[in-house]
Amino acid sequence: MKLYYMPGACSLATHIVLEWIGQPYEAVKVPRDQLKSPEFLAINPAGAVPAFADGDGWVLTQNAAIMAYLADTYPQAGLAGDGTARSRAEVNRWMGLLNADLHKAFVPIFAPAKYIADESQHDAVKDAARTNVRALLKGIDAHLADHRWLANDQRSYVDPYLYVMLRWAKGVGVDLSGLDNLAGFSARMESDEAVRKALAAEGLA
Repeated sequence: MKLYYMPGACSLATHIVLEWIGQPYEAVKVPRDQLKSPEFLAINPAGAVPAFADGDGWVLTQNAAIMAYLADTYPQAGLAGDGTARSRAEVNRWMGLLNADLHKAFVPIFAPAKYIADESQHDAVKDAARTNVRALLKGIDAHLADHRWLANDQRSYVDPYLYVMLRWAKGVGVDLSGLDNLAGFSARMESDEAVRKALAAEGLA
């Protein structure tokens, strides 16, 4: 197995899942200025990470798809619920929120020019996006008041994705004050040996 990643990007979530699975894999760093290179576009025409190759020339892209594939391929890791349809639906519910709502809510912060050309308005766009990100995180914080992990009270492949989003939120100045359950979640993740190993491999420790 081979993971193409960029340090600190959403591909970190897949990197953590690979560590949790405990099977041999190779992690290949793709610098930002090489995402649109002919060499990497031959791997992922979208020019984005993560990309995942599984040994026979098959390449899978999109974080949600890769992590679900890994969880299904290695069920012994217990990262996709307890095997019931309802349990898996809970995992999918949280993946939907993280992938479609929370992840996308960061785009105006990272690239305000996609939304408004007037540079004098970029700070206002970023501030509004930070408010939106906090609102989404506040809802997740409320859920974690009664749950140790996002889905089914057991660790699943959605938890690393939330962890990455929290790292981003902190890095771009989202107000996380009072979100103590999320702080506890981050602490649990960072106390995990496999998480620390993935962070160290990406130079993020």
